[in-house]
Amino acid sequence: MESNKKTLGSKWFTLIIQLVYLTLAVYLIVRSDLASYLSYTLYLFLLITFIRLNAMSFIWLPRGISWKEAIGNSTAFAIYYIGFPLFAIYDHSSFNLSMYLIGIALFLIGSFVNTTSELLRKPFKDNPANKGKLYTGGFFKYAIHINYFGDVLWVAGFALVTLNWWALTIPVFLLLLFMFSYIPNADNYLLDKYGKQFEDYQKNTKKLIPFIW
Repeated sequence: MESNKKTLGSKWFTLIIQLVYLTLAVYLIVRSDLASYLSYTLYLFLLITFIRLNAMSFIWLPRGISWKEAIGNSTAFAIYYIGFPLFAIYDHSSFNLSMYLIGIALFLIGSFVNTTSELLRKPFKDNPANKGKLYTGGFFKYAIHINYFGDVLWVAGFALVTLNWWALTIPVFLLLLFMFSYIPNADNYLLDKYGKQFEDYQKNTKKLIPFIW
């Protein structure tokens, strides 16, 4: 709790930055000639993303974040809040029902997986009796980094509803970032912290994508 209080400034910084991005995104969409269905979809996705990310940060999973993390997150948020609307506005294809519906499904499923996996883990981590124990329940029994998988899904869904195939470069980049940076670093941290518990977990659990990898 003390750590969270000390880094409250960095959390408010990310909140304010997101509000700026959100305002700019809405302005861009309003000024565009996008079809109403696409405009409303973008508004809804932006709102869900904003509410979910900040509810996680301030209410559901409050934790301290460093200024380095806050700045890094703010850069990523710019891509989500502004990048996707720009892809939709300046170079979207003609309406593709399959692409649009798959995008909605992936966004909702990914948001659910990312948020719910963390919320299910929270009671375990908050219980003092579990100190030093590795959590392998909930959605984490299907993949070690199932929360990252949720991120890839919702970002891919957001990309698809822009109806611009180039927008898929964002989730592809995110996937590669997870595979070659975040996951190796997280695995090393977990191995150092939990030792044999994590070794056994690794042997029986996929890294990112359930049943595949």
